[in-house]
Amino acid sequence: MTQAPIVDVHRPKVEYFNIADLTNTDPKGYVRSVERYHVEPWGLYMARTSDHPQFHYMESWLLPELFIRTTVFHFHPAHRRDQDYYLDVGEFTKIAPKKWKAVDHYLDLVVRSSRETQLLDVDELLAAHAAGLLTPAEAEAAVQHATAAIDGIAAHGHSFEGWMESMDITLTWL
Repeated sequence: MTQAPIVDVHRPKVEYFNIADLTNTDPKGYVRSVERYHVEPWGLYMARTSDHPQFHYMESWLLPELFIRTTVFHFHPAHRRDQDYYLDVGEFTKIAPKKWKAVDHYLDLVVRSSRETQLLDVDELLAAHAAGLLTPAEAEAAVQHATAAIDGIAAHGHSFEGWMESMDITLTWL
């Protein structure tokens, strides 16, 4: 019998977006310069460079009413991935006139347009819940938000854009 891999249990990742200062504070506390923020009634857009070894640039939309953050990573050629959008499930809130906060609830989705939407990190969610880092209500909500996104994307032919358009949300990217 094989043993399941050990899951790294960690607190929910928290990130801050300061529009006035054009900064993004990542979950490890690093403050990054942001090239562009844009606010719409449905969310916050951010674009910035990255010093990550696999990608050099990232664009994200925080969509509070959908409990998702969608990101387009601009990968270095040697690290390209078969994905169009990467979605994080969590709570995304405006905490001041020019400041937003993201609390990641572990579940992620990879959207491969016109083909599939893959759910990731269920093991992390369950481990966090078991460790008391998420309440039962928060864990259940994360599953509901992830499945709502999967259903919405699938109902539009695995088109994230189609799902957004069905709700009159127009996301712009660089």
